Amino acid sequence: MRHRLRVNPIACAGHGLCAELFPERVRLDDWGYPIVAPDPFDERLLPHARRAVDHCPRLALLLERLEPGPGRAGA
Repeated sequence: MRHRLRVNPIACAGHGLCAELFPERVRLDDWGYPIVAPDPFDERLLPHARRAVDHCPRLALLLERLEPGPGRAGA
């Protein structure tokens, strides 16, 4: 199963904890707000993503599970 992390820019206050907890997919801009890598990731990174989502002080991170579509079997 593939997953993707998204950020709600309205809810985010730029604490930067997500980048500390999930540096494989999140970096901070010049003002401390997250820039999330748009490409999906696999189960290997899922524990790190969940930890970042669970510890976000503003609940601004969303973890999406991507269903394989037609022609994307196992993608």
